[in-house]
Amino acid sequence: MDIQQLLGDEANSLLGHTCKGISKKSLTLPGPNYIDRIMAQSDRSIVVLRNLAHMYNHGRLGGTGYLSILPVDQGVEHSGAASFARNPAYLDPSNICELAVEGGCNAIASTLGVLGMVARHYAHRIPFIVKLNHNELLTYPNHTRQIFFASVQQAFDLGAVGVGATIYFGSEDADRQLVEVSAAFAEAHRLGLFTVLWCYLRNDAFEHDGINYETSADLTGQANYLGVTIQADIIKQKQATCNGGYYAVDFGKTDPIVYSELTTDHPIDLTRWQVANCYLGRIGLINSGGGSDGPNDLAGAVRTAIINKRAGGVGLIVGRKSFERPLSDGIELLNAVQDVFLDPSITVA
Repeated sequence: MDIQQLLGDEANSLLGHTCKGISKKSLTLPGPNYIDRIMAQSDRSIVVLRNLAHMYNHGRLGGTGYLSILPVDQGVEHSGAASFARNPAYLDPSNICELAVEGGCNAIASTLGVLGMVARHYAHRIPFIVKLNHNELLTYPNHTRQIFFASVQQAFDLGAVGVGATIYFGSEDADRQLVEVSAAFAEAHRLGLFTVLWCYLRNDAFEHDGINYETSADLTGQANYLGVTIQADIIKQKQATCNGGYYAVDFGKTDPIVYSELTTDHPIDLTRWQVANCYLGRIGLINSGGGSDGPNDLAGAVRTAIINKRAGGVGLIVGRKSFERPLSDGIELLNAVQDVFLDPSITVA
């Protein structure tokens, strides 16, 4: 893989950047001994630590401290047609799991239905993360309400090692989601399952003057901070594309030093702020691989991986870019992302 060619004009900027606002010396960085070095100091139970270690030590990135997770819950979140029409084979849960296994992923995150259908064949072959809640789009008019489709007990019973959930911070329904997910995460930890939180922003007011501040570093950073507050063991966040959401929307509280000294408009600095709000890296940040963009998917996924790694994150969760294509092409894309985290020449900025 020719990374310089894939990155094009951005290559020097992305590969040579140094973060100065929040230096890497202040971060807890990923590494082979992450569980013993960091998580073992927390109040997580022995069983939670064991299940986290099972995921961190699985797949092509096993033992590195980095994660490559395949998420496939889009059949509910976006509709089965929108997600699988380009490759109907992935309507079959076994093909979804096979992509994760053959792609060398650390884990697969999907719905109760998908994972439960093939649990006896795959739960011992790759770590399962059951996504507990979803925003279904068959209600008209559409809304932004994450509803629980499954319980923590059901995830435990089918052999999962972790559970995931989404909170739409900023939405009218955020308070309910926060209370429900917090309770579910507490139950998961009691049963020995680790927790992954999709920390997304949803509010039409976050779009201002043609800029969507749902991916603003300052707003997503605060969402991350709320996520680690309810003891998410991993934070999933869309990679920051802008900053200044507090000022643009004119609400909440921030500090000018965030924008003048701690961040710049460089994408690695913006993502570094997301990492900083995960207890300076004590809780791992994985970024979303984003939607499929056809021929540009490989370059886009590699770019996102480089930004995440150099910012101090722990990996990527890549779904549509990998399953909206033939199996061999999906494996190639997943492996290309993993190769970024395996490449010792790509260092934390």
